[in-house]
Parts: sequence; C-alpha cells; structure tokens
Amino acid sequence: MLSQIESSVDGLSRSERKVAAYVLADASGVLSMSIARVAREAKVSEPTVNRFCRTFGATGFPDFKLKLAQSLASGPTLTTAMVSEADTLPEIFAKLTDKAICSVQDLKDSLDVTNLERAVDLFCQARQVAFFGMGASGSVARDAQHKFFRFNVPVVAYEDGLMQRMHATAMKTGDLAVLISHTGRTRAVVEAAGLAREAGASVLALTRSDTPLSRVATLTVPVDVDENTDLYIPMVSRLMQLLVLDVLVTGVALKRGSDFQPHLARIKQSIDGTRLPD
Repeated sequence: MLSQIESSVDGLSRSERKVAAYVLADASGVLSMSIARVAREAKVSEPTVNRFCRTFGATGFPDFKLKLAQSLASGPTLTTAMVSEADTLPEIFAKLTDKAICSVQDLKDSLDVTNLERAVDLFCQARQVAFFGMGASGSVARDAQHKFFRFNVPVVAYEDGLMQRMHATAMKTGDLAVLISHTGRTRAVVEAAGLAREAGASVLALTRSDTPLSRVATLTVPVDVDENTDLYIPMVSRLMQLLVLDVLVTGVALKRGSDFQPHLARIKQSIDGTRLPD
C-alpha cells in the first residue's frame, strides 16, 4: 500500500497529494484516527480523503485502514517505498537518484537562511561541541565530528544513549550540544537534549519541524524530508542531514576568516605523506 501511494503521488490531485504526504509520514498513526482527524491534519475535506482511499482500491476510509494495517503488518523493509520488487538495478538507481535530487531542491527551497546563520554563530561561540545521534543519525554525528574537530574546539560524538546522558549532564554554559534525529522522537536523544539545556548548554537540533526534539532545542535547523523511517531504512534523510552539516562547517570556516585558513591548511598537509604517488 505505501509503495503504491508513493509511486502514484505525481498522478494525484493537489488535495489528494496532501493526504498522501500525511499517510506516508505517519502511516501507523493513521490507523487510530477518524476520517475527520485525517482530513483536519492533512488540511483537506473528508470527501477528499474518501476519494483518496478509493484511488487505492478501498471502498472507503475504514477499508483503507484495513488494507494499510495489512501492509504494515508485513514488517519493516530494508528497501524504500519508491522501489518495487520488479525493479531492475538501473530502475532502482534512477529512482533513488531522482528522489535525492528532488529532496535537495526541496531542502534548498525550505531552509531558513537566518536559522543557518544562527547555527553558525552557535558553533563559533562554543567552548566545546558534542554531537549526539543514534542509528543512521549516529553515523552522521561521527561525520560531523570528523569535520568540526578542525576548528580548535574540543569535539566529541556519541551514539550510545547512556554516554549521551552523562555527557549532556556534565555540559556547561558556553557548550554546544548538537542533536541529530530524522524523526525527532528518539527518546534517548530528546532526553539528552533536555539534560544539556538544564545544564546550561546551547542545544542545536537537526530534525523535522515540530517534533519533541525541536521543542526542546534552543535552535532547530529543520530538515523536512518526506521519508518514513519507521518502515524503511533511512536514505535521503541521512543525505540531507549530511548536506546541512556541510553547509554549517563551510559557514564556520568562512566566519573564522582568512587568519584561520593556514591552520586548516596545516591539517590538510599533515596527511600528504600518507598517500602513494599517482
């Protein structure tokens, strides 16, 4: 069902696309909702929701929920809703690259430049920086540590929930905690954000808009990617997180000014002898 919806989005009317986006973003939540609630959340009329349901072979909203529940009951997949079992490898490659390109454009159109500038300022003012992430976002946190350590500021990255709690509790005013989570609902990450704020640290969240994590953070850079990671392995959401961090690290480097460039150059030159000649 979810695969059918995602692959058919372009052929739906504008109002039906709103319903599709809502269902894809919170499929499990829809199962416990009334048609009135779905219509209200998707900002459409109830007849639009019924029309959407019939488009996908259901007789009405209750039947649609039954079919959706059966789809969810098949369990999580290691693929993506864009890919079907009949796809060839070239088709998979085309679908994933097209989705990534569209997501980059959507992110470019939606990001608030003022938020990015404020995030750069938080990094430049930080006494030390800690990146927290779990699962796929944990690998993004490690990548961020690899980039930001170059700025002569102590930087750590933690994927373990207990380490996140302990480090967050030990932070102080002038420190910066960066929490990375696509869903913004991972309990350990949200709790670590709260502990860091209680300790006096600034908290920067890279997550979707209006999530438990964004509501705890000092500042949120919204990474609003339409990807249901409750069901599918994170793909484009992870790429967009990495892109935002690349923008931030570049912004910090430029904010430090030309006097800081020789330091970055020395770090780069330090690995010259580790490479074989061409």
